[in-house]
Amino acid sequence: MAAEKKAFILRINPETLKALEQWAASDFRSLNGQIEYLLQKALTDSGRIKNKTTNKQ
Repeated sequence: MAAEKKAFILRINPETLKALEQWAASDFRSLNGQIEYLLQKALTDSGRIKNKTTNKQ
């Protein structure tokens, strides 16, 4: 069963948004997927949550 996701509004400056959109495109991810990936990585790297998978990008 897939985890339920919660939607919320994110305020972000245009320059950061453009950079994230370009990064997402180069990683073949949606903008939302890129933001989720970066947040998950930051939380895992800081030890705030456990890594769910080992070799996932």
